[in-house]
Amino acid sequence: MALGLHMAITNDHGQMPTHAHTMVAGWLMSAVFALFYHLFPAIGQKTIAVIHFWLTAVSGIALMIGLYFELAGHPEIEPVLASSSIGFYAGMLLFAFISLPAIWKKAGAS
Repeated sequence: MALGLHMAITNDHGQMPTHAHTMVAGWLMSAVFALFYHLFPAIGQKTIAVIHFWLTAVSGIALMIGLYFELAGHPEIEPVLASSSIGFYAGMLLFAFISLPAIWKKAGAS
C-alpha cells in the first residue's frame, strides 16, 4: 500500500507491476491461504503446511523486491526474480496439493 501511495503522490506509476504483484501475490493469496488453514486447522499443523508457508513467504518477498529493482533499471537482479517466481509458483502447486484433497473430501462428506 505504501508503494501505491508513493506512486500516487509522485505521479510516477513506473512500479505499477510491482504494486499489482504485491497486492495479488502478497495480500490476496496470503488471505486465501489463511482462510483455508483457518477452515482446516488440522492441516495447518502439518509439516507440509509449514513448508508451504515458508516457501511462499520467502519467495514472495524475494519476488516483490526483485521486481521492484528490475523495474527500477537493474536487470542484474533477473536471476533472483526468476528463482523467486519459480519458488512462488511451486508454493502455489504445493498449496493445490495440500488443499484440493481436503476440499474434495469435505465436499464428498456433505
